[in-house]
Amino acid sequence: MTDRRKFLKSTIFGGLAVSTSSVSGLACSTKPSPKKPIVISTWNHGKEANAAAWEVLSNKGRALDAVEKGVMVTEADPDNATVGIGGFPDRDGNVTLDACIMDENDNCGSVAFLQNFKHPISVARKVMEETPHVMLVGEGAKRFALSQGFEEENLLTPKAEAAWKKWLENQEYQPEINIENHDTIGMVALDENGHLSGACTTSGAAWKMHGRVGDSPIIGAGLFVDNEVGAATATGLGEFVIKICGAHMIVELMRQGYSPQEACEQAVNRIVKKYPNDYKNLQVGFLALNKNGEYGAYSIHKGFNFAVRAHDQDDLIDAGHYSG
Repeated sequence: MTDRRKFLKSTIFGGLAVSTSSVSGLACSTKPSPKKPIVISTWNHGKEANAAAWEVLSNKGRALDAVEKGVMVTEADPDNATVGIGGFPDRDGNVTLDACIMDENDNCGSVAFLQNFKHPISVARKVMEETPHVMLVGEGAKRFALSQGFEEENLLTPKAEAAWKKWLENQEYQPEINIENHDTIGMVALDENGHLSGACTTSGAAWKMHGRVGDSPIIGAGLFVDNEVGAATATGLGEFVIKICGAHMIVELMRQGYSPQEACEQAVNRIVKKYPNDYKNLQVGFLALNKNGEYGAYSIHKGFNFAVRAHDQDDLIDAGHYSG
């Protein structure tokens, strides 16, 4: 009897071991490999920005270099009214720029309320690499930029100046829910080595009060990167992104197991729930990318789109939106 019990026991557990091994082997063989490299960015202008970033990524370059090069395209476009040169000024006629950048090692740099420098994203990277600080603002940021060899130039184009003078006739400040080439370009990328980085740059809300800073240069609000999990960026009315620490929230939700799409939806729902009297008159959109190259996007209102570039993809996609 004892020998029979031993035989049955060894047979059962031996069979379980074979079965478990087979299932595990099947799971491993069918698990998709990460989609990399890949870069995603906000709004229509993301297509051109992604093309520049892709030149870096497709040559096995670093995600950090890709996102800087990518958003610089938008910063240098004088026809874009919301980023870099050509950006609409504040109510006093000054073009003031905000930007931040973050790499796979949690290093980050930021500038805010910066005037007369076309590429604030590159100044932000220098803050990250050359100083013990994360953020420099205003006159201090200007002095630092000059010390690093950046050249001043007038960023107020004739087109933007004409729009400002037109605004002065009534001086009404009401951010539009969606405008062509909205107020930010946010970009996040995953490179061939599996590393994430992100960049975010803007001229901020048109006709804002002099000195106003939005979410774009704030690590954790307009941009956040965690190389173990994913990265996220934001666009829209920055005050409400700041209030919920939007990008950081999305990355932490991904850490908890949410997909990038689900995490973006949760962040939008948080704004809607917390600010029921405000959300109908403002736009906020979120964009996220996880370590596997999966992405998601969501906004409060219809109209937010984003660009995706990978080996098998070069698309402009309309994001989902809250329908309550």
